[in-house]
Parts: sequence; structure tokens; C-alpha cells
Amino acid sequence: MRFQVRQANINDLDRLVPLLDGYRQFYRQPPDQARAHTFIAERFAHHESLILLACDEQGLGLGFTQLYPLFSSVRTARIYLLNDLFVAPDARRYGVAKALLIAAADHARALGAASLWLQTELDNAPAQALYESLGWKRDRDFCDYGLTL
Repeated sequence: MRFQVRQANINDLDRLVPLLDGYRQFYRQPPDQARAHTFIAERFAHHESLILLACDEQGLGLGFTQLYPLFSSVRTARIYLLNDLFVAPDARRYGVAKALLIAAADHARALGAASLWLQTELDNAPAQALYESLGWKRDRDFCDYGLTL
């Protein structure tokens, strides 16, 4: 399968909505394309994230990753949270996720970021194997905590 990865823009909304909706369903959320549309449109409108999109030769969206800019006070540097990574089921096993991860790292590096971070479920072994194959390291020094509001 031939595809390209590029930075998405507001004109890609119709390509991104089914991907975000599929991603949310993967994490046990109910289907809601209207909600996905609103969410992505707001990120573009407020310049709050960077979305990389993988498309096939016909322009069909195959997968995406969304990066959120953050800052590290300790490192006094920009970092990025790779919050979302999803590949459509029919496009899996063709290297799309790997290409998106490489593009995300290249993009963050080009913007002068000190690091890139992500989280995945503890039982998502295929994703963890991919991350580690690309040089990502599991954090063994810090515990993550969250507060649902």
C-alpha cells in the first residue's frame, strides 16, 4: 500500500472525522461523528494541536496522530504529547503507524522540542512493541496520575 504522511489542515476535516471516531471507539467510547467533527474543528480553529495525516494515493485518510504542545519547566524546553495515534483497520500492517510515529518525531525535532511523550493501555502489546522498536523508552522512574473532573 502506497501512502504519504503530511500535516493536516482544516480542509482535511472530512478525512479526519471517521479516524477520530474510530479512535474513540477503540477506547470504548460510543460512535459520535458530530462530536469528533466539533472536536477537531476546534483544535484547528484555536491552533491547539498539530495533526499528521496518512493518506493513500486517492486521498483516503488511513491514519492520524495528534500532537499537543507542552513545556517542561525543569528542562526549560518545549515538549509534545503524542495524544492520539490511530490507523483504520483496513490500513493496518502496512507501516502506517510507524510512518506516523517517525513523522511526529521528525516534526517535533524540527520545531526544537526536547522530547515527545505518549501513553497507551497496559495491555496494548502490539503498540508497545512498535514504540520500543522505534527507540521509545518506557518510563520506569515516574508514575502517571490523573484526576477526572
